[in-house]
Amino acid sequence: MGTCTDNCVFCDIIRENDKNKITFEDELVVIFPDIKPASSSHYLVVPKIHILDVKQLNPSHLNLLQHMISVGKNVLEDKNCETSEMRFGFHWPPFRTVPHLHLHAIAPISQMNFLSRMIFKENSWWFVTPEYVVSRLEGMKTDKQCL
Repeated sequence: MGTCTDNCVFCDIIRENDKNKITFEDELVVIFPDIKPASSSHYLVVPKIHILDVKQLNPSHLNLLQHMISVGKNVLEDKNCETSEMRFGFHWPPFRTVPHLHLHAIAPISQMNFLSRMIFKENSWWFVTPEYVVSRLEGMKTDKQCL
């Protein structure tokens, strides 16, 4: 974990700071459209620090995770997407294509085709919700307190 790396496509986007690609940016994350959208609004929320994937997160990342969820939801709301039509999640390793943590923010889910519904199936072996990740990290915190 740390600053951006040389061999990462998402780090390249962050470094380039291409306003044509980036939908939202703040001090912690950038958001840009997925190149293979599962629905009409499909964005990736990517931290500016290079974290390999969701399994690398620990309790110290809870604030970052909450921020990723919040700004992802805001971007979809700005596109007039209804909360009930939103899906958020992470691909669980080894089922990820880019080795840089990213949250998928997708809407409307009613427009997703069969294949997209399978690829982004909530709490499957390959795609997990942010709530699952938060629960996992909070459990790690509790486990450490018990030692």
